[in-house]
Amino acid sequence: MKTAPLELLSPAKLNLFLHVTGRGADGYHHLQTLFQLLDWGDHMTFRANHSGKVQLQLEGLAVPPGDNLILRAAALLARPGYGVDIHCRKRIPLGGGLGGGSSNAATTLLALNHLWRLDISQAELRTLGRSLGADVPVFVAGHTAWAEGIGEVLTPVTLPECWYLIIHPGCHVPTAEIFSAPELTRDSLPITIAAFFGDTSRNDCEKVVTRRFPEVEKALNWLSPHAEARLTGTGACVFARFASEAEAQRVAATVPREWQHFVARGVDQSPVHTRLQALQEADSH
Repeated sequence: MKTAPLELLSPAKLNLFLHVTGRGADGYHHLQTLFQLLDWGDHMTFRANHSGKVQLQLEGLAVPPGDNLILRAAALLARPGYGVDIHCRKRIPLGGGLGGGSSNAATTLLALNHLWRLDISQAELRTLGRSLGADVPVFVAGHTAWAEGIGEVLTPVTLPECWYLIIHPGCHVPTAEIFSAPELTRDSLPITIAAFFGDTSRNDCEKVVTRRFPEVEKALNWLSPHAEARLTGTGACVFARFASEAEAQRVAATVPREWQHFVARGVDQSPVHTRLQALQEADSH
């Protein structure tokens, strides 16, 4: 068992669009979306040991143990005599639509599989991740991806390099409330990847969120004159795409002080996978 600390950046994501195409008998909504991974997120450190226990220090967020996706993910891989100390410094806001909890769960699965040398296939890890949440598999797969089904049918996509300005207007948007809203569009026609690049897309949840949370509408209205602005997922955060970091930072410098914001680069491969691949290559030499 490896004992050296493993430091990983658990990345945030954006939904570049989100269409709700139906609803199954099980109550789950069928979606089309494009997950864009970012080079920004939460900082996680894992120190494996032989205690047989999972200890978590969560900095910046209070979550009951039963609801904590990091602990639930670790429990799925638990083995007698295998322990770990996990430290997570949160930056991804709760209820922001950036996938923070799902990313942390996936990062935990990938890290423990590596540290404990479990040799579980990525396909199995994705199945385990799906039991924790619909967005976990894309973080386990570790690639920007076109997603369908409930978000688990993934097609890797390579996007041109760009930068995003993301604004969090300071409210928490509960996913369940948005998906249960009677006015939510649930019959959008499926589109192709080519149609997305032809700008035939939107976020079906945006109108529902802005009606209930005027802070989100205010942030969208502020950002829209600078570039096309859109809601990510069902959360509170809004974003706009820029061709360069300098351009994104120029607009970021003018964001009203009442809002949290950050600039991040879109990446095709998760920084978790980049780091673990580098370690595996080093081990093989």
